Amino acid sequence: MNEFLWVEKYRPKTIDDCVLPAHIKKTFKDIVNGGELHNMLLTGTAGLGKTTVAKALCNELDLDFLLVNGSEESGIDTLRNKIKQFASSVSLQGGYKVVILDEADYLNPQSTQPALRGFIEEFSGNCRFILTCNFKNRIIEPLHSRCSVVEFNIPKKDANRLCSVMMSRLMLILDDEGIKYETNVLAELIMKHMPDWRRVINELQRYSTSGSIDSGILVSLNDVSVNELMSSLKMKDFKKMRQWVTNNIDSDPASLFRKMYDNMNEFVEPNSIPQMVLILADYQYKNSFVADHELNLVACCTEIMAGVKFKWINGK
Repeated sequence: MNEFLWVEKYRPKTIDDCVLPAHIKKTFKDIVNGGELHNMLLTGTAGLGKTTVAKALCNELDLDFLLVNGSEESGIDTLRNKIKQFASSVSLQGGYKVVILDEADYLNPQSTQPALRGFIEEFSGNCRFILTCNFKNRIIEPLHSRCSVVEFNIPKKDANRLCSVMMSRLMLILDDEGIKYETNVLAELIMKHMPDWRRVINELQRYSTSGSIDSGILVSLNDVSVNELMSSLKMKDFKKMRQWVTNNIDSDPASLFRKMYDNMNEFVEPNSIPQMVLILADYQYKNSFVADHELNLVACCTEIMAGVKFKWINGK
């Protein structure tokens, strides 16, 4: 399946190929040149290349690695068994092994994260750990203290250069796939989703199904449809709802609340409209001062799922 996803097919294999600000790239180039990897915590917003960098480091240092997704495999026993099975065997490459724990901020800070600290100490003779997270404040201090922390961010002075690098990368992908394109449309796509490079490539692949990337998709680029979100709320599908929020939170969060309000009559039972309005108004107000807009929107959607009645027509 992964070979059909451009984000995997064209994932950089080396640090040089990663789209990174110069100061961050130098940090990882120094690790490669030094040949020694320590436990690391890579933190920053989604799509900046944290997992790609972790894999590229292992590739360049010729190290066996195990990738574990913290949002999907968050149980203590699951983590212990997977890590122990991986860490207890000798590396085929002759060196130490690496556990890449993706989305570590989704691990329970009261139970799983303290256990992870124990795993790091238990397997220190044979393993290094690379943790990635979007929100470093969700990682407990004992894990911070056992890792070298690298913050992924894009300084304003680097933004134009990185957009240019991404433009060249997209053109290479489209040329390789035989897809026609207009460079101004690629620029619009980059500017809409920057700095989420993963989202840029995923959206590029989605729009490419028509056979070309042209001005016809500009309307779509500037419009976020909430139909998929409202459907997931009606079906009480938390996973799909959360994925939608993750994919669209880079749009103006306030506009997302407004779109839900504008579309609620199509989906919500009339007697639940007042409750829906109150929920949206409450979370839109909170949006002005909360630190985590994604969490705020997910909480809003969760409350809607729990308390609002949706329309059902012929069982759908």
